[in-house]
Amino acid sequence: MIRISDMTLAFAGDRGPTTVLKDFSLTIDKGEFVAVVGASGVGKSTLLRVIAGLVRAQSGTVDTDQPPTPGRRPYALVFQDARLLPWRRVVRNVEFGLEGLGLDAGAKRRRALDVLALVGLADKADRWPHQLSGGQRQRVAIARALAVDPDLLMMDEPFGALDAITRQTLQDELVDLWQRTGKTILFVTHDIDEAVYLADRVVLLAGSPAGVRSEDCIALPRPRLRDHAEARATAAAIRTRLSDYVEQGAGI
Repeated sequence: MIRISDMTLAFAGDRGPTTVLKDFSLTIDKGEFVAVVGASGVGKSTLLRVIAGLVRAQSGTVDTDQPPTPGRRPYALVFQDARLLPWRRVVRNVEFGLEGLGLDAGAKRRRALDVLALVGLADKADRWPHQLSGGQRQRVAIARALAVDPDLLMMDEPFGALDAITRQTLQDELVDLWQRTGKTILFVTHDIDEAVYLADRVVLLAGSPAGVRSEDCIALPRPRLRDHAEARATAAAIRTRLSDYVEQGAGI
């Protein structure tokens, strides 16, 4: 569904340009759940922003098999911070993502209510953001992204700021949403155990400039067990590879 080919991205700095990604290539199949892991600052979040069109690469291509469709957006991005507008009620926060798509007020409201029901917050539609828990606010952010019916849902450390119990609950809810909607998901995380638990494939991003250093297909059955021996072994192997790159000074 998504093909990134020979992409190079550099940022200007006081001491000249810094190349973050160089000759970077990655393919993501339709309906696949792909997790990207790597050290802080290696370029994981930047990769999402390039795909979303928020940052322009100097070279290379990002291609999708999906043609533009009225009333939809090809990509949606969920951040670690829910980024809700405090002066808008929950349903109006979800509708905010639909602005500019040419939908009338009734269509926006129906779509917003549908996705709130999908994430289990139909009864919170008229609440203010400050009346929600951290996990509920992040569900609203996910609903806002799903409302635009994206071909690719990108998530940048979406559960990183949550407590462990809430994080595990939302991980399970995300897998359920993915299975019900059939969306393609590209998920960035620092947590290798989280990546192995959630994804079909875990991509290790490392190096300076960064590139794909390994790809692990996770063939474990679903629903998955967090303490599955094969999952622990796979996570340990990825963690060892990442540590080797960090010790070499690559990917920091």
